Amino acid sequence: KVYIPDNTTIKAKFQHLRQQGKKGKNLPNLSLADFVAPKESDKQDYFGGFAVGIFGADEKAKAFETEFDDYNAIMVKALADRFAEAFTELLHERVRKQYWGYAVEESLESEELIKEKYKGIRPAPGYPACPDHTLKTPLFELLDAENAIGLTLTDSLAMWPASAVSGMYYSHEESKYFGLGKISKDQVEAYMKQKGVDKDEAEKWLSPALNY
Repeated sequence: KVYIPDNTTIKAKFQHLRQQGKKGKNLPNLSLADFVAPKESDKQDYFGGFAVGIFGADEKAKAFETEFDDYNAIMVKALADRFAEAFTELLHERVRKQYWGYAVEESLESEELIKEKYKGIRPAPGYPACPDHTLKTPLFELLDAENAIGLTLTDSLAMWPASAVSGMYYSHEESKYFGLGKISKDQVEAYMKQKGVDKDEAEKWLSPALNY
């Protein structure tokens, strides 16, 4: 099931962090925000999101576990994870070739898809470019994910069901995946101000990326 909500009135704010590590000459410190056209540029640009969940796998795995069939329990979970990733790949292809249509002539072989030769990226909260899991909250609001497909977030911002993938779409021709690395206190302080959270809350969610 593909659900595309008409949420044109929803104002969701996505705050992205920027690399702060020392880099080579003429190499910029990247942020995912760099891949969105500034409002004042008047350029047509796109920003989108996706959320995919595989339902029923957890219950099936638990049924195998009650029968002490660990092998099939593990296989069910692994297959569900692969199905979620595969459908995510399909959705991204539809975005590129159909919904946004910025790569309608794209014709890639399987190996090229594996090597991410397509134009655009789909980073996910918690991954190297955006380790901040709190981005899932505005993303799920934008997508109306819970009402649309029943995908929910736990208090720790894990997705349920467990075999799920969510993230953001960028179509910028120079967009690419990267690792944020470690960030300093000055960026954490800016993050606190923008998000309206205290130091403990900010450091809780950003702990894997702190350089102190």
